[in-house]
Amino acid sequence: MHAINAGDTAWVLISGALVLFMTPALALFYGGMVRAKSALNMMMMSFAAMGVTSIIWVLYGYSLAFGKSNGGIIGGFENLGLAKTLNQVVGAPGHEIPTLAFVMFQMTFAIITVALLSGAIADRAKFGSWVVFVAFWVTLVYLPICHWVFASQNGTGGWIVDKLHTLDFAGGLVVEINSGAAALALAIVLGKRDGFKKDPMRPHNMPLVLLGAGALWFGWFGFNAGSALSAGHLAATAMINTQIATAAASMTWMAFEKYRDGKATTLGVASGAVAGAVAITPACGFVNPLGALFLGLLAGVASAWAVTRKYKYGYDDSLDVVGVHGIGGILGMLAIGFLATLTANSAGANGLFFNGGATQLGHQVIAVIVVALFSFVATWIIATVIAKTIGFRVFRDDELNGLDTTFHAESAYDITGNSNRY
Repeated sequence: MHAINAGDTAWVLISGALVLFMTPALALFYGGMVRAKSALNMMMMSFAAMGVTSIIWVLYGYSLAFGKSNGGIIGGFENLGLAKTLNQVVGAPGHEIPTLAFVMFQMTFAIITVALLSGAIADRAKFGSWVVFVAFWVTLVYLPICHWVFASQNGTGGWIVDKLHTLDFAGGLVVEINSGAAALALAIVLGKRDGFKKDPMRPHNMPLVLLGAGALWFGWFGFNAGSALSAGHLAATAMINTQIATAAASMTWMAFEKYRDGKATTLGVASGAVAGAVAITPACGFVNPLGALFLGLLAGVASAWAVTRKYKYGYDDSLDVVGVHGIGGILGMLAIGFLATLTANSAGANGLFFNGGATQLGHQVIAVIVVALFSFVATWIIATVIAKTIGFRVFRDDELNGLDTTFHAESAYDITGNSNRY
């Protein structure tokens, strides 16, 4: 039996629960953003991601993500079925936690990442095909990228961190840029919703959106501060930075809306909060609080502008996964090259603004490009194969009638009539 640090273990267990809580929160957030006729379907996509990903993680996902590294590309098979994890520990000396606590914590990251993709194809994806897609995407896209970036956390070693020396504290590459690039590929393969750029397609329930955004904000503390894998100064730094950036971005998104449209909206403040949390995710353990404030202020404006690009370029990213998670993740990763400071984390680096030179920024840029390209191409292939075999997009009549009754024989509300809003 190995000695464990009880305080660190408790924090990681709590953080795992907080991150898992983010997926039902995402279901509320996304569910409120779609039209009422497909609200339950949108929520079901998140819950399906929880179920499928958990099974995969136990059977082989953890092993391939965190097993003994094969050239920094993928893990091995020694932990299939979570073999050799019972009564084992991971972590730095003095900060050991049970391996199964780490397994659980990382499982929740995989769940929320694939769940995010559902927002790009809201209102038009076959539910069964989505379930199949989740299984293939987690296996072929998420697990390799997770190994490249996160494997060093338990002593194996992926090439992006160990060889390229890229910094990513809590998943800017693995979760945010990965989901943003994959969402763009999905939106392109499935095509536009019927009525895109013609019908309003407004969120049907803003209180749900705000509740979901608030719950995501709460869960993000586990996401970012939990990635320290210990209850100490680094976790505290990551937590305060998360709060600062999230709050700042919510304000600048609203300010951008006020300047552009004359009104600040509840959807704007909710989206801005998520954009700030996204941007600080890779940087939360490497920057100081003023750096987090600067990053948050920038993220709100940048993401608010980015979500409008889908109308210019003609891709239908229904719930703005690309503009919020993709662009926010890129911004956060690149910000490390400018704002990182060794005073925040001695295991990090000094960025350009702290006399660190451009080397770290170069590492960040390369990692962003590689992960985005791999995720986009691999996702496009998976989605295309599904579309050409079992079909991915629903029939037009089903889309117009709503996916709740089509796939689940239920409806979120007692709806009469068939307006575009409902």
